[in-house]
Amino acid sequence: MAFKDLREFIAELERRGLLRRIKIPVNAELEITEITDRVSKFRDGRNVALLFENVRGYDMPVLMNQFGSYERMSLALGVEKLDDAANDIRELLQLPYLSMKNRMNIVNIISTGSKVINFPKYVKNAPCQEVVNERPSLDKIPILKCWPQDGGAFITLPLVFTKNPKTGKRNVGMYRLQKYDSTTTGMHWHIHKNGADNFRDAQAEGSDKIEVAVAIGTEPVTTYAATAPLPRDVDEMVFAGFLRHKSVELVKCKTVDLEVPATAEIILEGYVNTNEMRREGPFGDHTGYYSLADNYPVFHITCITHRENPIYAATVVGKPPMEDCYMAKATERIFLPLLQQIIPEIIDINMPLEGVFHDCVIVSINKTFPMQARKVMHALWGLGQMMNVKMIIVVDAHVNVQDLSEVAWRVFNNIDAEHDLEIVHGPLDVLDHSSPYAKWGAKLGIDATKTWREEGHLRDWPDEISMTPEVKARIDYLWRSLDLC
Repeated sequence: MAFKDLREFIAELERRGLLRRIKIPVNAELEITEITDRVSKFRDGRNVALLFENVRGYDMPVLMNQFGSYERMSLALGVEKLDDAANDIRELLQLPYLSMKNRMNIVNIISTGSKVINFPKYVKNAPCQEVVNERPSLDKIPILKCWPQDGGAFITLPLVFTKNPKTGKRNVGMYRLQKYDSTTTGMHWHIHKNGADNFRDAQAEGSDKIEVAVAIGTEPVTTYAATAPLPRDVDEMVFAGFLRHKSVELVKCKTVDLEVPATAEIILEGYVNTNEMRREGPFGDHTGYYSLADNYPVFHITCITHRENPIYAATVVGKPPMEDCYMAKATERIFLPLLQQIIPEIIDINMPLEGVFHDCVIVSINKTFPMQARKVMHALWGLGQMMNVKMIIVVDAHVNVQDLSEVAWRVFNNIDAEHDLEIVHGPLDVLDHSSPYAKWGAKLGIDATKTWREEGHLRDWPDEISMTPEVKARIDYLWRSLDLC
């Protein structure tokens, strides 16, 4: 099911009992965060999306925690469970190899491709431009100050659109925006992100500015696509169309040469000067700590368009589990088939919520040669945003990486500290506070696979305790009569 806009998604959440309307007056400063944080920590039916309808000083409602559970994240992507979201990718990867012998299979390729690739559709009239404010002001939007030591109020769920000045290719990323005043914000482009690449290319081209548009409150798949770790030249709007089985409708902005989602709630149009930097932060981040203040580019807003009676969509990050954790789990499942194409021995992968994306990855492999776990570690560290992972744990194929208790048991029992720990140096996420160096430091690989003699194990590795199949089958047959269930 592809939702046409955020409002349709909200209606479906409410129909399923997955959304609560908050009608009592609350403040955009700290109070919405405290309520949302408490709700996001529930592990039962009380963890719901929240629509704050009475924000003090504003006419605009605020939507929070829309993706904050496995159930809501799956619903957002139109699947029963997150693993199902990767089915189309698996189908594409199973396309036949083209050769002279099977050249007729090009029919299958075209047929499959046409089913899953949905390019953006461009429209002239759009709900996101029902109201056009060419004298813009952010003061009318209930932008949240989330945590006490934050440097100010931050737009936390923005889709930031830019074009590369050399290639003209679109990039959409999610970069927080600190509100400085009614028409300017920070632009938190991490050094490793594609938005920052476009900014640097504009500088190299000698441009004094790069045009930017920010969409807030898009339909859920489009919002998720802005967070996905896609290669630089893969269009996020094509990826969103691929996931939702339906093209994303885009409309030309009023004052900049960019296209944005037609059904978004709010659009900010403007530019970033290539020679202007300003102090941004601190910000209470998804690590559970404040990321430090630093200098970042400045976004100047020249026009704001929005729907009639817009809804402001936001999120809050902090100590896990929180909403962003479930968006990361979607990425884990969706991109597993692609990871397996590159590193075929991978069986499964788990990025625990506690690791907040880039601090821990657990991977199971089909081990067929000595030191293969080391090979997998380094292969992962060489892939895109995986370069920032601080700890990689490798286990054997039969280990359930989704069961943290089993993984812990394997690690605690299987490693030899001298031989099974791999410490390397490389890039780290900009938000990492634990390294003595900014943006780089030491990373740890843990080989928790069974050690072979070829890998230097001088003793026989003992057999793992397990019952015989015959006894297991016999007790399976008797189990119900034992009345122990």
